[in-house]
Amino acid sequence: MSNLLAINSSANTGESVSRILIDEAVSQILAAAPNTQVVRRDLGTHPVPHLTTANLAGVRGVPATTDEHAARALSDELIAELKSAGTVVIAAPMYNFSVPTGLRSWFDFVLRADETFKYSEAGPEGLLKGKKVIVLTSRGGLYSEGPAAAADFQEPYLRHLLGFVGITDVTFIHAEKIGYGPDARAAAITGAKGQIAKLAQTFATVAA
Repeated sequence: MSNLLAINSSANTGESVSRILIDEAVSQILAAAPNTQVVRRDLGTHPVPHLTTANLAGVRGVPATTDEHAARALSDELIAELKSAGTVVIAAPMYNFSVPTGLRSWFDFVLRADETFKYSEAGPEGLLKGKKVIVLTSRGGLYSEGPAAAADFQEPYLRHLLGFVGITDVTFIHAEKIGYGPDARAAAITGAKGQIAKLAQTFATVAA
């Protein structure tokens, strides 16, 4: 039995492409490996608070106030979900060339010294090695190649944060050009679903 953590980060609860794709990914993985246990975290409908002067010490210090203890409890909860997951699927729409602030806040709460990484004389070391992450992105334009690639602050940023905690097995599936009209949007979704289906088969191999 394996654990899957599915993270939505879209603020759009309507026809969100990233939500469509993560639902597809979870369904495909469960079809390939039915014993998988799924934990869902929706950062769009239940956002993680931003770090402020009122709660910062709960994550990056010694909690003392009510707000700080609440932040520490939430950080503990999010880290426990991440640690228990063998695979993490992150749905990440591109907002202003990067990630939604809700996803950034999630990272702020799970990147915690001596829990998900540690410092040594050799520098920082990630403590969450051996996990697999699938990132499903939705993008209005084309950023994986061409002139706009230089404005992609989404994939490099996520790769760096995940690598910082020791997660290097990261696969990106991009649904791009969804802002180019209905046909382009449909083609992007179809193409991404095809990639998801192929990737899901690896779970059947692992589970066998």
